[in-house]
Amino acid sequence: MTLKEKVGQLNQKLYGWQVYKKNGDKYELTDIFKKHVEEFQGIGALYGLFRADPWSGVHFGNGIPLEDSKQVTNLVQQYLKANTRLGIPALFSEECPHGHQALDSTVFPTHIGSGATWNPALQQKASQYVAKELSEKGVHLGLVSTLDIARDPRWGRTEECFSEDPYLASKMTEAVVKGMQGGERDTTEVLAVLKHFAAQGSATGGHNAGPALIGERELREIHIPAMKAGIQSGALACMAAYNEIDGIPCHANHFLLTTILREELGFNGFVMADGVALERLLQLTNDKELAAKSALEAGVDLSLWDDIYTQIETAVVNGIISQETLDQAVKRILYAKFLLGLFSNDYKTEDTSFADREEGKELNLAVARESITLLKNRGDLLPLNKDKKAIAVIGPNADSVYNMLGDYTPPQREGAVVTIKDGIAQTVGKDCDVFYAKGCDIRSTDTSGFEYAKEIARKSDVIIVALGGSSAREFGMSFHHNGAVMNTGKAEMDSGENIDVLDLDLGGVQEELVKEIACIGTPIIGVFIQGRPHSISHIEQYLDAILIGWYPGQQGGKAIAEVIFGEVNPSGRLPISIPFHSGQLPVYYNYKDSGGKREYYDGLGEAMYSFGYGLSYSTFHYQFTSAEPERITQECLTQGKEVRVPVQVTNEGPYDGNVVIQLYMKDLQSSVTQRIKELKDFRKVWLQVGESKTITLTLQEEDLSIWNLHMKQEVEKGTVLLMVGDSPDRLIEKELIIE
Repeated sequence: MTLKEKVGQLNQKLYGWQVYKKNGDKYELTDIFKKHVEEFQGIGALYGLFRADPWSGVHFGNGIPLEDSKQVTNLVQQYLKANTRLGIPALFSEECPHGHQALDSTVFPTHIGSGATWNPALQQKASQYVAKELSEKGVHLGLVSTLDIARDPRWGRTEECFSEDPYLASKMTEAVVKGMQGGERDTTEVLAVLKHFAAQGSATGGHNAGPALIGERELREIHIPAMKAGIQSGALACMAAYNEIDGIPCHANHFLLTTILREELGFNGFVMADGVALERLLQLTNDKELAAKSALEAGVDLSLWDDIYTQIETAVVNGIISQETLDQAVKRILYAKFLLGLFSNDYKTEDTSFADREEGKELNLAVARESITLLKNRGDLLPLNKDKKAIAVIGPNADSVYNMLGDYTPPQREGAVVTIKDGIAQTVGKDCDVFYAKGCDIRSTDTSGFEYAKEIARKSDVIIVALGGSSAREFGMSFHHNGAVMNTGKAEMDSGENIDVLDLDLGGVQEELVKEIACIGTPIIGVFIQGRPHSISHIEQYLDAILIGWYPGQQGGKAIAEVIFGEVNPSGRLPISIPFHSGQLPVYYNYKDSGGKREYYDGLGEAMYSFGYGLSYSTFHYQFTSAEPERITQECLTQGKEVRVPVQVTNEGPYDGNVVIQLYMKDLQSSVTQRIKELKDFRKVWLQVGESKTITLTLQEEDLSIWNLHMKQEVEKGTVLLMVGDSPDRLIEKELIIE
């Protein structure tokens, strides 16, 4: 390969929607695309050919419909084969944080909702389906947010995180990789690009892309495990994070991207830059060639939209970048193309068979059902009987299509999304009147809708008030070059990328709306549609029942109605803690137990609802099968022996349902400070009324190891406290002795 051809393989400069023009049902490639191919004699990857949203400006009127997908990808590949010396095909990369961000795709619950399912097997099925939707269009790379650990919910991208906990996030990451790639390296058609590596969820102040002021031990304990799990599951692609760690941008961090990622964790894939992130390195280098050198030597192989890797050819000629460094990155990209079968495809077949959308719809509904988390149920108000004569459905999220879906969502066809109002109306039948009032908006201070909301509340047997936030982008908004929202203006959006908040209280006059309708005295069910945990301490007393729906996806309204009326027994558990007040942050459950005071002079230190919390319509009793302490030696652990912790669980309630048994531990004798507790295993198990099962939880060497004084991972001798239960406020304890 020539130097120019090599550089071409490392560039992902173009926005996908720039490369085609649509005239009726015909497509042609643009001069922008052709000029770029000529300049670099190829394209490493092309991002967002199918992306549809307000930033790209793509909608049903001008975008690529499903039936034309292969026609357009083939058009691009055929041009590359015919108009470059080597004819190397391009990788097509697409956003799919909760489904492919393309027209007529399935939009699943955002990851914070998927994390609430505590069901990796279900996530694996959903990810497998997403891969089907990608591969049928000719897409090779699915960009999926799995690595961000939500340590500060003020961050707008909290909705993209599976959890505040590294273990739960790791299990879900493993599920994503296995689902999308199928576990067979020689047959996979899609690679999951795991993002973002690393520590983006620990940005100071919850600011998007802000610095992560953490040390190496925090990095290794909290932010590395998900990437490690992904690699062990077969991950061959990841995206570097915007943030810096202790002063070093991730895109220039050799220790992170080479020493840890490749040498320690054994990663054999390629690293993609985040959008125009390499241009931020100019703050360090003030020179594009030096910025390219910094990123390439750190371990970034593929650019994204920036003007930095376009300078590699000149940098090599000038002796700034070595041929060896360049060749190493090129080999990684070409290996991915070979693995995905790009070189053996003639790009002439336009397969018109597509994934069964009904399968996607059912999976969507299944994830939404299990994501819904019951936090309060005063007087067993829920589940409701269907004999109600009138129900009031009130609130800004009661009948808003796009507020159900979260950020990174494509335009929706009419009828594709079931809102809460829709779901309730479809569930109760014809003998019950369902009244609806918006009441107020997400952010506005207009209270003119209160009176009608109170009017319908007075003539109803029960009130369902749908509150929360919105990550819905709108056409006409302003966006940065990387797609992040610049200013929401008067829009409803108060969450999503670049929408960080100072205060976790509900926006606008939502709290006032609750207080107004509470004066009527009718029972109130609060349903929160949101991408981050909102502080609800000011209105909790007025709500008889509280359900967290997160952003539940296209079938979310149906799933919520099924839970409210008892067709589904809620089994969600919080993947992130809910604070009383924003001033408590950080309030994650696994804080360091260093002997310091947890409480404040003017308030509590603990979360209002902790990670792992959740109620069911049933009650579960559990006990260890043996009260004796568990024992194991360091040598046995090193040889691969597990600690097995059997727990007998019985459903003592009136409903069949899932129980989520959680195993936490705390090392009581350690050379470095430990956390108050850490999740190390969990099981989600279905139990019929009166049924008992023995569930065996396990601990392995890595689960019991710590990063010691010398930053080495090892198991130390001593006593470990084991805690087991289905919620953090209902734990039984026993000891484990490591000899």
